[in-house]
Amino acid sequence: MSGRAQLMWDEAVTGYDFGPEHPMDPVRLALTRSLVGALGLDREVEVVAARAAGESTLRLVHRQDYIDAVKAASLDPGAADPAYGLGTVDDPAFAGMHEASSLIAGQSVGAAEAVWRGQALHAVNFAGGLHHAMPGAASGFCVYNDAALAIARLLELGAERVAYVDVDVHHGDGVQAAFWEDPRVLTVSLHEHPRTLFPQTGWPEETGAECAEGSAVNIALPAGTGDAGWVRAFHAVVPEVLADFRPQVLVTQHGADTHFEDPLAHLAVSLDAQRAVQVACHELAHEYAEGRWVALGGGGYAVVDVVPRSWAHLVGIAAGRPVDPETVIPEGWRQEVYARTRQLGPMRMTDGRWPVGWASWEEGYDPADRLDQAVVAARRAVFPLRGLLA
Repeated sequence: MSGRAQLMWDEAVTGYDFGPEHPMDPVRLALTRSLVGALGLDREVEVVAARAAGESTLRLVHRQDYIDAVKAASLDPGAADPAYGLGTVDDPAFAGMHEASSLIAGQSVGAAEAVWRGQALHAVNFAGGLHHAMPGAASGFCVYNDAALAIARLLELGAERVAYVDVDVHHGDGVQAAFWEDPRVLTVSLHEHPRTLFPQTGWPEETGAECAEGSAVNIALPAGTGDAGWVRAFHAVVPEVLADFRPQVLVTQHGADTHFEDPLAHLAVSLDAQRAVQVACHELAHEYAEGRWVALGGGGYAVVDVVPRSWAHLVGIAAGRPVDPETVIPEGWRQEVYARTRQLGPMRMTDGRWPVGWASWEEGYDPADRLDQAVVAARRAVFPLRGLLA
């Protein structure tokens, strides 16, 4: 198996563009790729442009009538069918939508193939992680569910156990739905509580279909959760279920919208805590999946201050050259930020909160603490189904 990491990148993924008023600005992808280059990380990885996902691949998750609807809307955005979630406020149709969406999906599928076949130990597609798309509908800024497609491709190639860990602020509902009845896939989502955030799913009681009980794990965190609680909750649940499941591949989704500056959600997590969880995912891949790790992007709408730094850290960790949080960001990149956005870019690769302190679950918990209550709810819902002590 190659020890070299792959970075999946084709500049055409920036064509995934819902328009100037939409929060998912593709400049976040361009600036991330540029920061990866400015930090010299692209010299530490193999940069690969995979082919767009074809119809047979898309059908691993999506219905043919939905694919046809996306193609039709792509050719004539004005004719988009809202019955398929297209032409809505969240998912406005745009020319070339099918091509851009299938290209992003192709990068995640290509990442999965490279890792499974031993061409790379780790592979990153920060343009991916579009985890809300359903088999028959667009949802939550997501047209094709590249994360689910990558997992489905792994299963097609012969994988018997794939774990998916999603730390986006929103519940990974589309991936959970795709594998709700499949015990070969463990989906774990750490997200803001559905009472206060889209898509209003991801309750602890959602644990998988009867034929796959315990295959879905949901840790629903109270609004306002900060670094110590977020990292504590991750470590209180994720390592134990991965140790039990023994995945052959770990697929992770790293939406940056948990950040305290993100305009669309209500957690209070720093860049430094995001980096800490990225490091943890890398370590868990080596501990439980022989190092096989596919890492994806996701949400994130602080497109200058947060997203590029968070995902540049992810690339560095996957490349085996993690970026020191105190690293000063190259001035050339900050000039590019200003030229593209008329905003001032951040100065360093930290929010000033490194290292992140958190208390281990093994040290005990406070039954009156809202964060600990969320962890207890997740453990009690799913651990007994897996034969684990809650």
